[in-house]
Amino acid sequence: MGSTPCSGKGRGGVGLQELGCMPWKVSKQKGSEEGGTAGPGGPGGAEGDARPDSGVPAPTHPPPPSIYHEKQRRELCALHALNNVFQDGSAFSRDTLQDIFQRLSPSTLVTPHKKSMLGNGNYDVNVIMAALQTRGFEAVWWDKRRDVGNIALPNVTGFILNVPSNLRWGPLRLPLKRQHWIGVREVGGVFYNLDSKLRSPHAIGTADDLRKFLRHQLRGKNCELLLVVPEEVDAHQAWRSDA
Repeated sequence: MGSTPCSGKGRGGVGLQELGCMPWKVSKQKGSEEGGTAGPGGPGGAEGDARPDSGVPAPTHPPPPSIYHEKQRRELCALHALNNVFQDGSAFSRDTLQDIFQRLSPSTLVTPHKKSMLGNGNYDVNVIMAALQTRGFEAVWWDKRRDVGNIALPNVTGFILNVPSNLRWGPLRLPLKRQHWIGVREVGGVFYNLDSKLRSPHAIGTADDLRKFLRHQLRGKNCELLLVVPEEVDAHQAWRSDA
């Protein structure tokens, strides 16, 4: 996994508890009534029913959006997080990140203090920041003392979180933790956790749900947040709603 090893979350997959962060639960969306969808005639009314013998077709729902979700392999969670945020498996490659890693000199690295906060594995925050710059984007380090309600979500392409993750040896969970990168972004009007260790993308929900999710994560120990934004957004600090 990249600069930080990886972990998962979500139902049916690895739980957020295993990330070492605050557990996160998403309530299931319920129908308007127990009897089904309410129509013009009101809940359960004749005009709202879609019974097989009523002659009224059942309401159709739009198909779920096509979501690119790169799964975990080796220690490449930084690569997976980047590609998942860009929703493009060809956005970055292992060779690209390795080349960036080898070209970085000590003078280009973030301060040792910041580097230690996000881990120093393959690949660390320096590689992620440099990789984003090759595509005209910047990584904004979020100050956890600020509330995430001040993030101008429409101007943010995606999020990359750095979280603790339990190490495993086959089926065994070791009493050791390393850091792990996960990507989060909006697809089709819904925000998704695209952690590469999840079996499938996990829907977080609306913008309000996302803010709750981020608050829970940032309350956890050793959790950090990067905002992925275009260069012009960073230049004008347009990622801040209070700017």
